[in-house]
Formats: sequence, C-alpha cells, structure tokens
Amino acid sequence: MTRTVIAQGTFDILHPGHVHYLEEAAAMGDELIVIVARTTNVDHKEAPICPATQRRDVVDALEAVDEAILGHEEDIFVPIEEIDPDVIALGHDQHHDADAIEAELDRRGIDCTVDRAGAREPSEEDELLSTRLIIDRILERRG
Repeated sequence: MTRTVIAQGTFDILHPGHVHYLEEAAAMGDELIVIVARTTNVDHKEAPICPATQRRDVVDALEAVDEAILGHEEDIFVPIEEIDPDVIALGHDQHHDADAIEAELDRRGIDCTVDRAGAREPSEEDELLSTRLIIDRILERRG
C-alpha cells in the first residue's frame, strides 16, 4: 500500500528552505503530492510575484516531488478530499494551525495525520531561506 503525503504552500521564489521542506515531506511516505496555492488564496502575506502555474511547474521539477498541482480556487480542502492522503506535511514555519486542520479533516471524514517538517538552518552566513528575505535583498541591492 502506498503512503501518500501532501505538502502545500505558495512556493513563490523557490529557495533551499522549500527544498528542505519538500524533501522532509517526501521522507514521510512513498508518494509526495504538492498543492501549490492559487494567488487568490494567498491572504496571509503579500501576493506572490510569480503566477501559480509557473510556481507549480518549478515545484513539479524537484526530484522529491511526484506531482505538483494547483490548489482549489475556493476551498483549499477539495484537493485533499480528492487525494485522500495518509499525511499532510506542514512546513516548520507555515502559519497553519495543525489542530484546526485536524478538526476540519475530521469534519470532512478524511483520516490522515498532520506532521510538521523540521527547520533548516542556513548553511552559510548569507544564505536566504525566505522569499521575503530574498525580495528584501534584491530591493536593497538593486532597488
């Protein structure tokens, strides 16, 4: 039986922190499906720079990812219902409340666990593991 893991996020400007998260998520099972947020659903931070299809295609190219799909435009749980995963892997710093996700999964009759990936520390002093920090550095140096 295949153990399916879902990871999700915006993945705007892909960086080593994203790669670490997805590699840890992949290690939680046999198959990793990544749900890339639609721009309209990103309301907890600034809107993404790159279009959703571009973000999906870049994530899909990563070795750890078996498939990357776009999220539902109105209900973020629709793809989860369709995939029926064994695990939902959250990034170590994602804003999601694991208890609230588990409650919604229970409400919808989806039987899976919610786990968090561990943090990745920068391997070099100036390594950037955040899209926001990358954008800030671009503006600082080229803005």
